[in-house]
Amino acid sequence: MDQLWANRAASAEAAVVKRHLKRLWGIPGTQLGVVAWPAAPRYRRFGTWHYWWQAHLLDNLVDAQVRDPQPERLKSIARQIRGHSLRNLGSWVNDYYDDMAWLALALERAGRLTGVHRPKAEAKLAGQFLTAWVPEDGGGIPWRKQDQFFNAPANGPAGIFLARHEERLRRAQQMADWIDETLIDPETHLVFDGIKGGSLVRAQYTYCQGVVLGLETELAARSEDPRHAERVHRLVAAVAAHMAPDGVIKGAGGGDGGLFNGILARYLALAATALPLRGPGDDKARHTARSLVLGSAQAAWEHRQTVADLPLFGAFWDRDAELPTAGTTEAQFIDGAVNSSEIPERDLSVQLAGWMLMEAAHVAAPVTTYDEQ
Repeated sequence: MDQLWANRAASAEAAVVKRHLKRLWGIPGTQLGVVAWPAAPRYRRFGTWHYWWQAHLLDNLVDAQVRDPQPERLKSIARQIRGHSLRNLGSWVNDYYDDMAWLALALERAGRLTGVHRPKAEAKLAGQFLTAWVPEDGGGIPWRKQDQFFNAPANGPAGIFLARHEERLRRAQQMADWIDETLIDPETHLVFDGIKGGSLVRAQYTYCQGVVLGLETELAARSEDPRHAERVHRLVAAVAAHMAPDGVIKGAGGGDGGLFNGILARYLALAATALPLRGPGDDKARHTARSLVLGSAQAAWEHRQTVADLPLFGAFWDRDAELPTAGTTEAQFIDGAVNSSEIPERDLSVQLAGWMLMEAAHVAAPVTTYDEQ
């Protein structure tokens, strides 16, 4: 793997570890990520913790362990999982299917790639997704329980998990087909956010594109059905045309939006490395995906700030990062979503996305082409 990006990923990891990782309530064998830096006292006490941000922190730790296996990081992965369960009051589930899907993905990868297994948790979460499938109501699975909003950020990651977990390919394919039939913009070929009451919610977010790319790539790799690879080709081209000006993935600020561009980078890297090479169209999609990841990573690195010799990434990778301060307005949780801090770089989500991008660049850098097979 490319050493330059390995070094940058290691620096991004070290920055998050130093600024954000902390034992949960002083309990031995636990950790979580403090959701802001500099942190208000309630953040350091984990009065606020943001379930799905912690799932992505776990996923990033798995990335780092694959990149550079270390016994201490394995312990960190186990501490993160235990901290998550304890902070969630001894449970793996909550009311949001998208939250649970992110955790399920991270747990599955932790078991498969690092040997830190939590099979009962995976099975519990799989059951949540399988029973939430309600085509009779217009879904898909809903965004949250007792809700009629069916969206890509719930169905995409849940579908990826089900494809990997005991290879529930039939349901994963049904979810991919539902997205393709319901949420694809016929003009741009991007993915709409969701559908509510039979009406499209027409917002187009970077992470929606990412999770659908991940699902279709996973299915292309696990089946011979050509429709999945064709959808990857179409969506990679749409992302390049509409969501990556000058080859750099668009940012969405801080709060929950801080993770959006990182998620797209993660699944572009998956497309760049895991899409089966069965023809020139696959080669083109992989090359484009790789270029978007590396272009975004180079821009994010060039526009970073440096604090105590460690990087601090910007919410927008094509702009200079701003140093956060403790006196500015903090992120707010409103109606099921976390809004940005006044300075987005303060939010853990933004720094996780920067780290995620560096890990994605490390994975995507040495891509094989169709002609090299």
